[in-house]
Amino acid sequence: MLTETKMTTTLDILTVPRNGQAPQETPWGWHLVLNLYDCNSALIESKEVIERFAIELCDLIDMRRFGDPVIVNFGDNPDVTGYSMFQLIETSNIAGHFANKSRAAYLDIFSCKQFDPQLAAEFTTRAFEAQSMTGVFINRD
Repeated sequence: MLTETKMTTTLDILTVPRNGQAPQETPWGWHLVLNLYDCNSALIESKEVIERFAIELCDLIDMRRFGDPVIVNFGDNPDVTGYSMFQLIETSNIAGHFANKSRAAYLDIFSCKQFDPQLAAEFTTRAFEAQSMTGVFINRD
Protein backbone atom coordinates (compact mmCIF):
# COMPACT_ATOMS: atom_id res chain seq x y z
CA MET A 1 0.00 0.00 0.00
CA LEU A 2 1.24 3.51 -0.79
CA THR A 3 1.82 6.23 1.74
CA GLU A 4 0.40 9.67 1.15
CA THR A 5 3.88 11.24 1.16
CA LYS A 6 5.08 9.04 -1.69
CA MET A 7 2.24 9.77 -4.11
CA THR A 8 2.15 12.94 -6.19
CA THR A 9 -1.15 14.34 -7.38
CA THR A 10 -2.10 17.29 -9.52
CA LEU A 11 -5.71 18.21 -10.22
CA ASP A 12 -6.31 21.31 -12.32
CA ILE A 13 -9.73 22.96 -12.61
CA LEU A 14 -10.93 24.32 -15.94
CA THR A 15 -14.19 25.98 -16.96
CA VAL A 16 -15.32 25.58 -20.57
CA PRO A 17 -18.12 28.06 -21.35
CA ARG A 18 -19.88 28.42 -24.65
CA ASN A 19 -18.01 30.60 -27.16
CA GLY A 20 -18.36 34.28 -26.36
CA GLN A 21 -20.25 33.70 -23.11
CA ALA A 22 -19.32 33.86 -19.45
CA PRO A 23 -19.41 30.55 -17.57
CA GLN A 24 -22.78 29.60 -16.12
CA GLU A 25 -23.11 29.94 -12.37
CA THR A 26 -24.13 26.28 -12.22
CA PRO A 27 -22.48 24.25 -14.98
CA TRP A 28 -24.48 21.71 -16.97
CA GLY A 29 -21.88 19.01 -16.49
CA TRP A 30 -18.86 17.97 -14.47
CA HIS A 31 -16.06 16.03 -16.17
CA LEU A 32 -13.06 14.60 -14.33
CA VAL A 33 -10.18 13.35 -16.49
CA LEU A 34 -7.51 11.36 -14.64
CA ASN A 35 -4.15 9.90 -15.68
CA LEU A 36 -2.63 7.47 -13.19
CA TYR A 37 0.99 6.35 -13.48
CA ASP A 38 3.02 3.48 -12.03
CA CYS A 39 -0.06 1.60 -10.88
CA ASN A 40 0.07 -1.79 -9.19
CA SER A 41 0.05 -4.24 -12.13
CA ALA A 42 -1.92 -6.86 -10.23
CA LEU A 43 -4.72 -4.34 -9.66
CA ILE A 44 -5.06 -2.89 -13.17
CA GLU A 45 -4.85 -6.40 -14.68
CA SER A 46 -7.71 -7.75 -12.55
CA LYS A 47 -11.25 -7.68 -13.92
CA GLU A 48 -12.60 -8.24 -10.40
CA VAL A 49 -10.67 -5.26 -8.98
CA ILE A 50 -11.82 -3.00 -11.81
CA GLU A 51 -15.43 -4.09 -11.36
CA ARG A 52 -15.31 -3.50 -7.60
CA PHE A 53 -13.70 -0.10 -8.24
CA ALA A 54 -16.52 0.98 -10.59
CA ILE A 55 -19.20 -0.05 -8.11
CA GLU A 56 -17.50 1.50 -5.08
CA LEU A 57 -16.72 4.73 -6.94
CA CYS A 58 -20.37 5.13 -7.89
CA ASP A 59 -21.40 4.58 -4.28
CA LEU A 60 -18.77 7.03 -3.02
CA ILE A 61 -19.74 9.89 -5.35
CA ASP A 62 -23.45 9.07 -5.10
CA MET A 63 -24.04 8.05 -8.71
CA ARG A 64 -26.85 5.66 -9.63
CA ARG A 65 -25.45 2.86 -11.77
CA PHE A 66 -27.41 1.70 -14.80
CA GLY A 67 -26.55 -1.97 -15.12
CA ASP A 68 -23.24 -3.62 -14.39
CA PRO A 69 -19.90 -2.28 -15.61
CA VAL A 70 -18.74 -3.56 -18.99
CA ILE A 71 -15.11 -4.70 -18.69
CA VAL A 72 -13.18 -6.12 -21.65
CA ASN A 73 -9.51 -7.12 -21.93
CA PHE A 74 -8.17 -6.69 -25.45
CA GLY A 75 -5.49 -5.30 -27.73
CA ASP A 76 -3.11 -6.76 -30.30
CA ASN A 77 -0.53 -4.03 -29.68
CA PRO A 78 1.34 -4.83 -26.44
CA ASP A 79 1.83 -1.10 -25.80
CA VAL A 80 -1.91 -0.61 -25.26
CA THR A 81 -3.18 -4.08 -24.29
CA GLY A 82 -5.29 -4.13 -21.16
CA TYR A 83 -8.77 -3.76 -19.77
CA SER A 84 -11.27 -1.12 -20.79
CA MET A 85 -14.20 -0.39 -18.51
CA PHE A 86 -17.46 1.45 -19.07
CA GLN A 87 -20.13 2.09 -16.46
CA LEU A 88 -23.35 3.83 -17.41
CA ILE A 89 -24.70 6.06 -14.68
CA GLU A 90 -28.08 7.74 -14.57
CA THR A 91 -26.44 11.09 -15.31
CA SER A 92 -23.88 9.93 -17.93
CA ASN A 93 -20.89 7.54 -17.64
CA ILE A 94 -17.58 6.49 -16.18
CA ALA A 95 -14.92 5.09 -18.52
CA GLY A 96 -11.47 3.68 -17.89
CA HIS A 97 -8.60 2.28 -19.91
CA PHE A 98 -5.78 0.32 -18.28
CA ALA A 99 -2.45 -0.18 -20.08
CA ASN A 100 -0.59 -3.24 -18.78
CA LYS A 101 2.85 -2.49 -20.24
CA SER A 102 3.10 1.09 -18.97
CA ARG A 103 1.17 0.36 -15.74
CA ALA A 104 -1.01 3.41 -16.46
CA ALA A 105 -4.73 4.01 -16.09
CA TYR A 106 -6.81 6.66 -17.82
CA LEU A 107 -10.25 7.45 -16.40
CA ASP A 108 -13.10 9.81 -17.19
CA ILE A 109 -16.06 10.58 -14.98
CA PHE A 110 -18.73 12.68 -16.67
CA SER A 111 -22.02 13.60 -15.05
CA CYS A 112 -24.63 16.32 -15.15
CA LYS A 113 -24.99 15.63 -11.41
CA GLN A 114 -22.40 17.38 -9.29
CA PHE A 115 -19.74 15.30 -7.52
CA ASP A 116 -16.56 15.94 -5.54
CA PRO A 117 -13.65 15.65 -8.00
CA GLN A 118 -10.96 15.59 -5.31
CA LEU A 119 -12.67 12.72 -3.48
CA ALA A 120 -13.02 10.77 -6.74
CA ALA A 121 -9.39 11.43 -7.72
CA GLU A 122 -8.03 10.36 -4.35
CA PHE A 123 -10.16 7.21 -4.28
CA THR A 124 -9.12 6.26 -7.82
CA THR A 125 -5.44 6.83 -7.08
CA ARG A 126 -5.61 4.67 -3.95
CA ALA A 127 -7.69 1.96 -5.65
CA PHE A 128 -4.95 1.25 -8.18
CA GLU A 129 -2.02 2.18 -5.92
CA ALA A 130 -0.76 4.75 -8.41
CA GLN A 131 2.54 6.44 -7.61
CA SER A 132 1.39 9.65 -9.31
CA MET A 133 -1.72 11.17 -10.81
CA THR A 134 -2.53 14.13 -12.98
CA GLY A 135 -6.01 15.29 -13.79
CA VAL A 136 -8.27 18.00 -15.02
CA PHE A 137 -11.70 18.80 -13.66
CA ILE A 138 -13.82 20.53 -16.27
CA ASN A 139 -17.05 22.44 -15.70
CA ARG A 140 -19.06 22.16 -18.90
CA ASP A 141 -21.82 24.54 -19.92
